[in-house]
Amino acid sequence: MDAEAEDGFREFVASRSSALLKTAVLLSGGDRHAAEDLLQNALIKAAGRWQRIDEPEAYVRQILYRQQISRWRLKWRRRELTVAEPPEHGSGPDDTSAAELRLLMRGALARLTPRQRTVLVLRYFEDLPEADVARILGCSVGTVRSTTHRSLARLRALAPELRALGSEAPGTPGARPAPSRDFSPMEVR
Repeated sequence: MDAEAEDGFREFVASRSSALLKTAVLLSGGDRHAAEDLLQNALIKAAGRWQRIDEPEAYVRQILYRQQISRWRLKWRRRELTVAEPPEHGSGPDDTSAAELRLLMRGALARLTPRQRTVLVLRYFEDLPEADVARILGCSVGTVRSTTHRSLARLRALAPELRALGSEAPGTPGARPAPSRDFSPMEVR
């Protein structure tokens, strides 16, 4: 790699690594150490082909997805996240802060299988269409739809506390769409 390409790679890593790490954390089920390993391996692979890459972020994300798929195909044991004390939960959805919501979602995602978690991350966090998810995972669109449906159902069953938050937190998987505020006149026939 020449000096100019190396500078470009360093600049890319400095500017985009935090966003890529967030995706890696979600893909790894909240295990930050596994996410850092996942991202580091993806960046190493990208560095080897850096001069031939047209869209670096898309390329690195593709590596992240494929490495995660390889990891869950190897059926690695899921590592348990240990904390000194369990987090305290508020009495209702109004008491739930954004940090508590992230903790709830992270814990719920960690209880899904790696395949279910990957599908939900790609569909809702990365906001990819079903066809792109199917292409990335190497399966059919119908498989993505059924896996998404089953994953959301399992997520609701494993974490019923998220169900109450779903109606108030748009953008969360399974949330109801916000009501329209469009009061323009309509023609009724």
